Amino acid sequence: MDRVESGRKVFARCANCHQVGPNARNIFGPELNGIVGRRAGGLPGYAYSPALRQAGFVWDEATLAAFLRDPQKVVPGNSMRFWGLSDDEQIADLLAYLRTHPGS
Repeated sequence: MDRVESGRKVFARCANCHQVGPNARNIFGPELNGIVGRRAGGLPGYAYSPALRQAGFVWDEATLAAFLRDPQKVVPGNSMRFWGLSDDEQIADLLAYLRTHPGS
């Protein structure tokens, strides 16, 4: 199985709150099309926590990987209800999958 397909399977854990793809919308979490290169807390139309609105960085793959590993360590006080992924391969796979969903 390639990284993108593995990442799609990892994303299933995220899909209760996040969407990707041409019809993605904000639900419990923001849609994640084009997340790499986006200002943290900066997607219009989503009510981010104050912690994410004030994070002051742009998502790159290293920061996103760290956030996926430990969201509260990277952005203390964020409201995402996710403990993190401990498997570096799953994180790499998820990032590969997210890269297939650029922003519009």
